[in-house]
Amino acid sequence: MTFEIDRRQLMALGAFGLGAGSVPAAATLAGKTGFTHGVASGEPSQNSVLLWTRFVSSADSRVTVEIARSADFSDARMAGEVTASASRDHIAKYVVSDLDPDQWYFYRFVAPDGQKSLTGRTRTLPEGPVGKFALGVFSCSNLPFGHFNAYAHAAQRNDLDLIIHTGDYLYEYGVGTYPSAKDALPGRMIAPDHEMVQLADYRLRYAAYRSDPDLQRIHQVLPMVAMWDDHEFTNDAYRDGAQNHQAETEGDWEVRKRVAEQVYREWMPVSDSGTASERWSKYEIGDLATLFLTESRIGGRSKPAELEAALKGQGANVEAALKAFRDGEWQDPERTMLGAVQQQWLASGMQSSRKAGTKWQVLAQQCVMGELKLPQESRDWVSKDAPAIAQARVAVGALASKVGLPINFDSWDGYPVARDRLLRGAQEADADLIVLSGDSHNGWAFNLETADGPAGVEFGGHSVTSPGFEAYTQGVKPATVAKAVVETNDQLQWADTEHRGYMSVALTPEKATSTWHFLDTIRAKSTRMASSVSQTVLRGAKTLETGI
Repeated sequence: MTFEIDRRQLMALGAFGLGAGSVPAAATLAGKTGFTHGVASGEPSQNSVLLWTRFVSSADSRVTVEIARSADFSDARMAGEVTASASRDHIAKYVVSDLDPDQWYFYRFVAPDGQKSLTGRTRTLPEGPVGKFALGVFSCSNLPFGHFNAYAHAAQRNDLDLIIHTGDYLYEYGVGTYPSAKDALPGRMIAPDHEMVQLADYRLRYAAYRSDPDLQRIHQVLPMVAMWDDHEFTNDAYRDGAQNHQAETEGDWEVRKRVAEQVYREWMPVSDSGTASERWSKYEIGDLATLFLTESRIGGRSKPAELEAALKGQGANVEAALKAFRDGEWQDPERTMLGAVQQQWLASGMQSSRKAGTKWQVLAQQCVMGELKLPQESRDWVSKDAPAIAQARVAVGALASKVGLPINFDSWDGYPVARDRLLRGAQEADADLIVLSGDSHNGWAFNLETADGPAGVEFGGHSVTSPGFEAYTQGVKPATVAKAVVETNDQLQWADTEHRGYMSVALTPEKATSTWHFLDTIRAKSTRMASSVSQTVLRGAKTLETGI
C-alpha cells in the first residue's frame, strides 16, 4: 500500500521563497553565492534516491547531506558528504542508500559555514503488492513563452508519487528566435542571449531556467525521472548531427553533443554514469509496473528520412515521387530510433516484466509513437497571410497524407520499421504496454497496433508552455482541428490541439488512467485549470476503454 504523506508535512516545506512572484531568470544569476538553485531528487529505487543541490563559493566546498522521515528533522541522520566543485559548476549530488521502500523522506544539504539548503521531499519506490501509484508527466517547457504554471499546479498536489520529464526541459535558441520577440512574455528572460553552443552557454541556460520558482518547487517536493529530447542539445538532433547544428560556425557535432550531455547530467537529478551505449534505465514499482526510460536522440537514432530531398526537382511528378519515397527510403529497415542494443534491452525487459507477474509495462520516451497524418482540410487552416514556406509545407503535407505519409518525420512516424519492431516485441511479451510521450506540444491518445492487432496504448502529453497546433491554425476552432486529425488517423482516439499543461497517470492493478490537465493561461502566474480530460485502458485490453 502506497504511503500518503500528511499534507501538513508537505506545507512544512514552506511557501517557496520566490513562489509569489516572477523574477526574471537571467537577473538572478550574477554574483549569487550559497545554495543558489534549491534542491532536487531523482532516480529512486526501493532503498535509495539521488539528491541534488548547487552551492557556490570561492572554492570547492564539502557539504553534508541530512535525511529524515519528519519535516522538522527531529529524527535526522547524516547520510554523507559530497563536494560542490567549481569544475562541475558547483553542483553536488549524492545517492542516499539504506532507505526503506515506499517511504517519504525529507532532506537538506548543510554547508561548511552552517548554511542550510531548502528542505526537499522525496520518496522511495514500493516493493511487493502495490494498489496504486501516480505519475506526473511533463515535456516542452520553453521559459520565454510563458509561466511554468503546470509545474506549480502539480507541486500543490499531494497525490503524485513520481514526476517523469520526457524532454525539452529547456530550449537552445537565442533571444527572439523561438519565441519571436513579439511572442515572448515580458520578464521571462533567458541567458545567454544567444544560442547555447559552448560549455558556458549550456550551463548558463540551465542556471537561468532553474531560477524559475515553479520549476524549483516541483523539484523540491517530488522526485523526478528524466531523459533529454532534442532541445537539450539542439533542434531535431540525431546520432550524427542535427537540423540546428551548423558545423562550419558551431564546431564539431561530437564535441557539442558531449558538452550538452555533460551539462544535463550536472544540472539534472540524474546519475553521472551512462556510457554512450547504455543511457537507458528501468524502475520497478513493486508488482504494479515496470517503468522503462529510453534514450532516442543521440545514441541510436539514425538521420531521418528527408521528404524535401525526395521531392527536389520533381516538378509535376510530385505524387509519383511521394509514392516512391513511401515505398523506398521511408521503409528503410536500417533506420532506427533506439539502436539494436537498446531495442533488444527493451524487448527483453518487457518479457522479464511479464514473466515476473508485473501488471503494466510503461515506456516513458520522447516522441509521439502513434501514426499522425495531416488532414486534407489543413489546406484551409493556414492563413493566406502566413509565410510562403508555411503554406508550402501544409500543401506538401496534405499531398503526402493522401499517399499514407505522416506529418512529422522527426517522430516515430519517420522510423516505421523500427516502430513495428518495438510494438511486435511488446506483442511477443504479451505486455500491457503504456507509452508515455512528449515533444509534439499537443495531447493525444492512441491505440497502438501492428498488422497482427493491438499492441498497447499511448498517452501523448501536451507541453508546459511551447505552442502547439493552435499557433499555426489561428482563426480555426481548435475543436475543428482536433476532430479532423482524429478522423484522419485510425489509431488516434482523442486529441487536444489547444491547451498547455501536463498529464497525470494513475496506475492500479485493474486499470491505468491518464488525465490531461489544461491550464487556463500561461501568460500570467496562475494555477487555475480550464478543464481536464481522461482516458482509461483496462489491464489485458491493450486498447483504450472508450473514445471521447
